[in-house]
Amino acid sequence: MSAWLSASVDSAAAVSSHAVSATAGQERFTVTDLEWTDTARARRVPARLFWPDSADRGKVPLIVFSHGIGSSRDGYSYLGRYWASHGIASLHLQHVGSDRALWQGNVFSLVSRFQRAAGDQEAIARVHDLSFALDRLLQSGRGTHIARDRIVAAGHSYGANTTLLAAGAKVLRNGHLLQFRDPRLRAAILISAPPFYGEKDFAPILSGIGIPTLHVTTTDDVIRIPGFGSGLEDRLKIFDATGGPFKALAVYKQGSHNVFTERRYFDSLEVATEVKTATEGLSLAFLDQVFGQADTLELWERKHRALFSEYVERR
Repeated sequence: MSAWLSASVDSAAAVSSHAVSATAGQERFTVTDLEWTDTARARRVPARLFWPDSADRGKVPLIVFSHGIGSSRDGYSYLGRYWASHGIASLHLQHVGSDRALWQGNVFSLVSRFQRAAGDQEAIARVHDLSFALDRLLQSGRGTHIARDRIVAAGHSYGANTTLLAAGAKVLRNGHLLQFRDPRLRAAILISAPPFYGEKDFAPILSGIGIPTLHVTTTDDVIRIPGFGSGLEDRLKIFDATGGPFKALAVYKQGSHNVFTERRYFDSLEVATEVKTATEGLSLAFLDQVFGQADTLELWERKHRALFSEYVERR
């Protein structure tokens, strides 16, 4: 563990940066693409940083976001824009072993590429990416503007699995206990979290998580990768098994597994817009409540009650 935490790195380089008018909140922000390399692992770790203007005048919370399989750092940008427009910085990672490059190449080897990317080796590499990127950002000039007591991990699908590992999930493999908890994380947002494949009892894996968690899913949240399929029942099992001082679960009535992405395959524009908009507000209400403003989740629940089939809070 200490080896990868102290890995030597190449300098980060900003390859694009532009001002964006905030549409969701009142604050303006910039978007910057970063190119990092963890030389200890010989692995690129690209990232996209959404940086609110208020960060240059004080300290802001930070969300480190991990994408689902086959996506990239420019996926889920609607969340980055929303958070930044409300004064929250977010760092969207790109995991090079399970990113959009999986779609390239011979179509007949597509399934095997996805199965390999969903395996243990890449799952471990992804959580290393998260802590490495957080190291780099905190060590940069922007690091002094990040509130160290309000750092959050978030992710969708495979990214939610990455988030769970960084939050403290423990997995036994070949007689060895694998754990990659990053103690800097104070909360986690888990969208469409997949199961730990090959495991039947999630409690030993997830009960040791000690930070607040938000779980988001839909009634038709089905992962369809050969050998790695799962449905809503797995999201509910993960919620039940996860430890921590506070956790909340929201299950929308409509929406496929991909409804949370920016590529609309199986959902109407109306459903996709409703789910994304509600999820933006839900994530903000969760963070507000975790970091000191009481009952913000209750207000969100009342406003969006017609959209979900189940909403649960447990302390």
